[in-house]
Amino acid sequence: MAIGTICATWTDGRWHDGNVPILGAADHGTWLGTLVFDGARTFDGVTPDLDLHCERVVRSAATMGLDAPLEAGEIAELILSGVKRLGTDAALYLRPMIWSREGSVAMIDPLPDSAALAICIEDLPLREPGEFALTLSPFRRPTADSALNDAKAACHYPNNARVVREARARGFNNALSLDQAGHVAETASTNAFLVKDGVVRTPVPNGTFLNGITRQRVIALLRADGVEVEEAVLLPVDFAEADEIFLTGNASKVIPVTRYEDRVLPATRTGLRARALYMDYAHQTRRAA
Repeated sequence: MAIGTICATWTDGRWHDGNVPILGAADHGTWLGTLVFDGARTFDGVTPDLDLHCERVVRSAATMGLDAPLEAGEIAELILSGVKRLGTDAALYLRPMIWSREGSVAMIDPLPDSAALAICIEDLPLREPGEFALTLSPFRRPTADSALNDAKAACHYPNNARVVREARARGFNNALSLDQAGHVAETASTNAFLVKDGVVRTPVPNGTFLNGITRQRVIALLRADGVEVEEAVLLPVDFAEADEIFLTGNASKVIPVTRYEDRVLPATRTGLRARALYMDYAHQTRRAA
């Protein structure tokens, strides 16, 4: 399924136009779910933190037991060549993927050196701030000892999908999910922040969710801007009583929340400031595509 109107795919050593099939029916990753991926962005001619996203997909592959076919820097250069090939100023979603083609004699675990690489680039507009409603999900994140939570792996996303599907059925855009101890972890697709009495707080990474690249960037930018940011154990009540809530993620970068459950959140100043800081960073400090 393509998410955009234009698409380019790198596989088997070259670029192709369109949504090219990459998985074989007998590929280990097809039927046993060993595919990992990452997502980066290009917009306005810049590719913020592309190097970090490519480094993470290599780490995710290692967590899955795979040897990445290329190094992170090589993957980044391929992505930039694909962006140049498309020749568009549209905002693009940059997605490198690694999966196993062969398994061991036991079949369940992948052979490390059987890893394959593909890259898909599609147009995807950056979501602009606007009405955004958040709720609390009844579904939870797995613990670190029950899932490979430090890998950005495709096999995690069915659980994320049911989080957002249930939330949308109740009229919300997304939902906070808890870890097994009842602490707020993340939403189905983003990291979460709250603001209370001028202090920004976000769940401390505890092995149940990804410590997002955009999350880390926004924390650093806010602190450099003089904002106090705390990573802490947070409960649903903390978000219910927050002055502001905003979300960070690769797809939309920074989005303020305007409603939590049935409570309107009129204040978005900090979220909008975090978004402005991020955009300034992207345009001023990252190399152009």
